[in-house]
Amino acid sequence: MPDTTTLFAELTWRGFVNQTTYKDATALDAGPITFYWGVDPSADSMTVGNLAIAMMVRHFISHGHKAILLVGGATGMIGDPDGKSQERDLLTVEQIAQNKAAISEQYRRIFAGQDFEIVDNYDWFQGMKYLDFLRDVGKHVPLRQMMGRDFVQSRLGENGAGISYAEFSYSLIQGYDFLHLYRNKGVTLQVCGADQWGNCIAGVELIRRVAGAEAHIWSAPLVVNKTTGVKFGKSEAGAVWLDAAKTSPNDFYQFWINVDDAGVEDYLKIFSLLSQEEIQATMNEFNANRSSRAAQKRLAYEVTALVHGVDAATEAEAYASNLRSANIQQVAASLTVQPGDSVVDTLLSASLVSSKSEARQLLADGGVYINDQPVAREQFEDSDFHDGQLVLRKGKKLQNSVVVRLQP
Repeated sequence: MPDTTTLFAELTWRGFVNQTTYKDATALDAGPITFYWGVDPSADSMTVGNLAIAMMVRHFISHGHKAILLVGGATGMIGDPDGKSQERDLLTVEQIAQNKAAISEQYRRIFAGQDFEIVDNYDWFQGMKYLDFLRDVGKHVPLRQMMGRDFVQSRLGENGAGISYAEFSYSLIQGYDFLHLYRNKGVTLQVCGADQWGNCIAGVELIRRVAGAEAHIWSAPLVVNKTTGVKFGKSEAGAVWLDAAKTSPNDFYQFWINVDDAGVEDYLKIFSLLSQEEIQATMNEFNANRSSRAAQKRLAYEVTALVHGVDAATEAEAYASNLRSANIQQVAASLTVQPGDSVVDTLLSASLVSSKSEARQLLADGGVYINDQPVAREQFEDSDFHDGQLVLRKGKKLQNSVVVRLQP
């Protein structure tokens, strides 16, 4: 097995290596580093996309580095324009305050027992005067650097929606965060996802120009579903949130239990804290009998326990087991379908609805579930079938479920 005694080796094995400003990445193991990672309060919860970077942060901490976790009260008032085709709607001060509190609580849960500090960039921006910002920050940032950003070019292009001065200036605000944390907390490294590279570079350049010092970035690649080739982290119902009120622990567990076979080993490395030996043992069991979905079950339990607690993970595990057992009251022994068949017709055949129009309305309202995941599509897919069957449900009640088998 690969040696993971150093942070660089651990990050490499787990798949957390993308771009970095370090000429020699082994500098990560040269001594303790104070680093930061930030999340804007654009919503009242992080997603599994944020969780990937959070897990990387856990490994930095476990290898002796000091973590500063930033909640972007100031940047959240503008909103990151990168990757957005049009101007964001501004959140109210009250919404931002609620979102900040929620994200800070998620920081505390995910990093429980670890050494970290939470900061809010609104604390150092709220008293800053505009002219001071222009002199202390704007004066040191070349316009060509800002104009060269891909999102600026796309928004200003022939078919672009345009960009406001506020969103155009977003990277200046984030760049100043790095400078402020360098000066006041001794931060010399920012960690991020690949999509934040451009914003982070602004801080590295600002520290070099203003303080004459060297700072660095470490980015992780975006997690991609190997089967579909699309960004990982969405379900039929949309984003998978870490907040139990937005994605219930049962739905959260089901998301992980349904991940693709091709990527499950990567997801175990990225989203769990299991050791190499534990992951290898899990994969050996899985590869001996893939229909057992041993890897997905271990992944689902580990991630749900980390985000929602052991009790919630145990309950979700039991609920999932019930869904797949023969104890569901309605078992349609003769009801078989195949990928591409109609969900609407099957609901009707299983007597879960009285008409096709009722079935379509249920789909539109998010009231139809396959394997405990809400669906809006009208056809079954290959990925719906586990061990040659799926569970089709109307509404939240388990008794309104049927086991549908794969047509031979």
